[in-house]
Amino acid sequence: MEYFVEQATSHREAEHKIRTKYGDKARIMHHRTIRMGGFLGLFQREGVEVTGYFSHEPIKPRPEAVRKAADLEEEKRRLLTAVKTDKSEKNEPTEKSDKTMEMVLDELRRLRESVEQPVATVPADHPTIVHVEEALAFNDFTPTYIDEIVRRIRGEFSIDALDDVETVEERVVEWIGESIRISEPIRQPRPDVFVLVGPTGVGKTTTIAKLAAHYGVTTNGSTRRNEVRIITIDNYRIGAKEQIETYGTIMGIPVSCVDSAADMKKQIALYQDADVIFVDTIGKSPRQFSQLGEMNEVVRACGSNAQVHLAVSATTKTSDLYELLRQFEPFGYRSIIVTKLDETTRIGNVISVLHEKQKPISYLTDGQRVPENLEVGSVERLLLTLERLRINRRRLSERFPIHEHGDVNG
Repeated sequence: MEYFVEQATSHREAEHKIRTKYGDKARIMHHRTIRMGGFLGLFQREGVEVTGYFSHEPIKPRPEAVRKAADLEEEKRRLLTAVKTDKSEKNEPTEKSDKTMEMVLDELRRLRESVEQPVATVPADHPTIVHVEEALAFNDFTPTYIDEIVRRIRGEFSIDALDDVETVEERVVEWIGESIRISEPIRQPRPDVFVLVGPTGVGKTTTIAKLAAHYGVTTNGSTRRNEVRIITIDNYRIGAKEQIETYGTIMGIPVSCVDSAADMKKQIALYQDADVIFVDTIGKSPRQFSQLGEMNEVVRACGSNAQVHLAVSATTKTSDLYELLRQFEPFGYRSIIVTKLDETTRIGNVISVLHEKQKPISYLTDGQRVPENLEVGSVERLLLTLERLRINRRRLSERFPIHEHGDVNG
């Protein structure tokens, strides 16, 4: 196995160079953006550097060829069995048997020729594939995710089928939808304890207020409204306590503040008559390890039935997304709330990273209005943000129906 590094002005040019130099045995591992050319640091332009490898081992046969070979063997077996049965049952003369065998051999030769015909390979620089790659890159999908989609296109579409660009685009959008996981409902004994963690500035407090307002008017199939309580441990950020208390006063929802695990256990016990308890946490940087550890102790005091959700802003950079998911892992969060969808038009990186890490989405927020700018996780809602790809909304609605969470733990 040998490794290579190629630089070019675009993904398409890099792919072409690799295929020209190394052939179909080349496998791409990583892409990264670089600065190229220029003089004394001036007039540089953006380019791409691609790292990969290729092997001198023979290429394994494509699935189509393997399938045809298997079909050939099966057909040979069937025909030979039929001939033997026919001869033994009818006791045919030798001349007639020879003619039957000749017909069988002719059929086998025809099958062999069909198997030996070369299988057309979809080129990586096919215009439709290049178009899809550019559209995905425009929507900020990661290189790894884009490579996965391209491999699927080359595996499932023939060269002729790729001429139907609209169908390819619609299928790609559906594949993206299939990669998005939506959190399934989990029913817990009352009270439901909903804990929201996340870094500073992602809108946790506003999201807690939206959730509390939403579930405060949900009736659970009866005429009474849910009994909702809010607990905050954000006693450090200036104005944080006053902000959540103001929301509570407006909505008629009691708000309590705690600053230790012992206080949290007492407050949870006092709220045992509630239907839902929402817990707002401190917005700390994931690099503040010791403070995150202290906060985790308070969160664990909420009890084993507490459901922890991680708030992530749709504007977060890809590298920071990976770091956030990793650093908040000790909290045992079960799903993601994607906030601030109104502040960006490109969320491919969020979809890519959550797909790679197999994290489901529970809620989406797209503004400051309480409780209007809150909705349950929806594949269709996320797909509608995509640009430069054909969106068949009717088909998406049928393919990915919205699941209304009947419980905050959904």
